[in-house]
Amino acid sequence: MSKSFTPSRSLLSSFSRSLKHDKPTQQCLRLRNINASCLHTPKSFSTSSARTYKTVEEARSRYKSGPFSYRAGLLFLTSGAGLIFYFRYEKARMERLRVAEATKGVGRPKVGGPFELVDQEGRRFTDEDMRGRYSLVYFGFSHCPDICPEELDKMAVMIDLVNGEGGTANSESSRDGKEKEKQRKLLPLFITCDPARDTPAVLKEYLKEFHAGIVGLTGTWEQVKDVCKKYRVYFSTPEGVKQGQDYLVDHSIYFYLMDPEGDFVEAIGRQHSPEQAAKIIEGHVGDWKGK
Repeated sequence: MSKSFTPSRSLLSSFSRSLKHDKPTQQCLRLRNINASCLHTPKSFSTSSARTYKTVEEARSRYKSGPFSYRAGLLFLTSGAGLIFYFRYEKARMERLRVAEATKGVGRPKVGGPFELVDQEGRRFTDEDMRGRYSLVYFGFSHCPDICPEELDKMAVMIDLVNGEGGTANSESSRDGKEKEKQRKLLPLFITCDPARDTPAVLKEYLKEFHAGIVGLTGTWEQVKDVCKKYRVYFSTPEGVKQGQDYLVDHSIYFYLMDPEGDFVEAIGRQHSPEQAAKIIEGHVGDWKGK
């Protein structure tokens, strides 16, 4: 119970003269105003109005959650994940550019160069036919018992992953088929290291077992030797082999990725799975489109 206000004697005496001339009603009003001024509550320093809530549950949830809501936390996590993904992508892209530029550096052996061969259809094929898109070059021979078939199976998967479709390039003889072939992102090439046995007809029959999009290339002994030398490919055939006798050819096992200008980009080895190799190729293709 609040304590009532009682005016002091000194306060009453100071107004005694004025009260004598006032009417009773005026005297009551004057005393009430004095009482109210003495009990006046100080004003708040805040000029903003207090926040109102429609329900008690709304007020409780506000003070329980604090200044950070679930929506704000989700936005923070999403933004952080996006930044992490962006920086990882940029790091991988810069690494690919570093590898591509390093292969063109001064003092490094040049991989690739001008050559002239024939494809499995007997048509002339040169390094100029590789321009305008990425090429994946593999060196092998059709009589290889195990390694070449494994690598060509791997190459077939890479082609489908990068080009996004099954290989039908060599089965399309119309003009529309040739135009579609030019639009594919990756040109796969199989260059034989055994021109004595790998004729155009042999390569055509051999490569159709793996992927119709692979272009097989062969030529004379000197032509094949020249292109192998330019691509830094090691290959060796046994000496003194008689005609009709079976033999094996020892050779390097790499996929050579060449850019649309005919420059060497990267060598993809057996340690890469088809999915990993396709990802590497797609990364370089994407970087080239961004130039």
